[in-house]
Amino acid sequence: MNRIYWFYLLLAILTEVAGTVFLKLSDGMTKIVPIVLTFILYGVSFVFLGLCLKKIDVAVSYAIWSGLGTALITVVGFLYFKEPMSVLKVVSIGLIIVGVVGLNLTDTH
Repeated sequence: MNRIYWFYLLLAILTEVAGTVFLKLSDGMTKIVPIVLTFILYGVSFVFLGLCLKKIDVAVSYAIWSGLGTALITVVGFLYFKEPMSVLKVVSIGLIIVGVVGLNLTDTH
């Protein structure tokens, strides 16, 4: 499979995470610049997600997009927003990553 579609998926994940960061920075949707950036980044994320679906199964791409996005935003929340991190959160992120790896190992295309 052409690696460009996996790159599209990576861009979809990164722009979704960036959009979520700006959603947090919008302070409850009260700051216009972060709100606008949230909508732009989410839109770009969906464009790249749509592009990757040309060659990557929807179940695999969506699971990776949502799973890795969740894991990354948890790390960003901990490092940047100083949100609490527990052992359960770390184990749960590990399980997400194991699931993503498992999905990739089952991909026979």
